Amino acid sequence: MTSLDTVLDKDGVRLTVDDAVATVTLTNPAKRNAQSPALWRALTEAGRALPGTVRVVVLRGEGKSFSAGLDRQAFTPEGFDGEPSFLDMARGPEAELDATIAEYQEAFTWWRRNDLVSIATVQGHAIGAGFQLALACDLRIAAEDVQFAMRETSLGLVPDLTGTHPLVNLVGYARALEICATGRFVHAEEAERTGLANLVVPADQLDAAARDLAGALVAAPRDAVVETKALLAGALSRDYEQQRVAERAAQGRRLRDLAGITD
Repeated sequence: MTSLDTVLDKDGVRLTVDDAVATVTLTNPAKRNAQSPALWRALTEAGRALPGTVRVVVLRGEGKSFSAGLDRQAFTPEGFDGEPSFLDMARGPEAELDATIAEYQEAFTWWRRNDLVSIATVQGHAIGAGFQLALACDLRIAAEDVQFAMRETSLGLVPDLTGTHPLVNLVGYARALEICATGRFVHAEEAERTGLANLVVPADQLDAAARDLAGALVAAPRDAVVETKALLAGALSRDYEQQRVAERAAQGRRLRDLAGITD
């Protein structure tokens, strides 16, 4: 891939690749990067289109807001052009509704692949689906003006785009419940203090901070980063002794690889 090769540009999503670093940009600042099924399909396509050389993916939103969440047009009787409205989907068979939601979730799942490290750079509003998209990434750099909020309950809904698992893992059950049930804003200081944000910087330094972090990540040997990410992610479901075994197995693979020993 050549520098800044545009791989995809459709439905409010642009994917560019610069060697080992890819950038996915939400490109509808006039609507504060509000989300729709077409955007979710484009995000899924972006994940599938990543070249094998990519090690780090940076997610960003153009304009003053990262993403203000689901486009409210989804709840109107007419919905989006060429799409069933959410109201019509609710009236259909339960199995079809479940399959449709599962399809939407695919836009939020690939960011945690073991062979990638994903970084969300978040400014302004990250509400509902926008918050969940930021949570889909491994790491988050937030601007000082960031406003995270999970507003689904105010609409009589629940967060269903894979955000609940990382939210609980990051801030704990009690705080996650309070954030989701009240729909309140989480600002930069709290986000950094509770682990929602790895780093907080002025808004005009977001891109530079992401470049610095991406550079540090690709400086390490790829296989070691892949193994380490898998080891840490698995720690959430293993007990202490199981994690010890996993560490030994991972280190054994790395040592054999460094020694040129193949199984």
